[in-house]
Amino acid sequence: QVQLVESGGGLVQAGGSLRLSCAAFGRTFSRYAMGWFRQAPGKEREFVSGISGSGVSTYYADSVKGRFTISRDNAKNTVFLQMNSLKPEDTAVYYCAQNRGMGVSTSSDVYDYWGQGTQVTVSS
Repeated sequence: QVQLVESGGGLVQAGGSLRLSCAAFGRTFSRYAMGWFRQAPGKEREFVSGISGSGVSTYYADSVKGRFTISRDNAKNTVFLQMNSLKPEDTAVYYCAQNRGMGVSTSSDVYDYWGQGTQVTVSS
């Protein structure tokens, strides 16, 4: 059974930064792409960023491109999301998820496992 444990959320002022971490347990980490999704109150869950199993390929939603950076450390079974220049509209619960394969995907349908979520709140 795979377990994903997120950390790093919190309250920050607009323009500030946060770094989310997600530690994975349960299967060979480097074999699977990872993704970050978010869900704001009253809205559907949306893709934020994804990274391939090797870490070579990354993908970002247009809304975060240039501000967020995804990375992974396969030796530590951890994926990160560095969030800079945060905006109030970035406020949401952020979830990390593990894909069923190595390639990046924006569709939540191909992610088998999900973390419990971490709250990010950006004040104006």
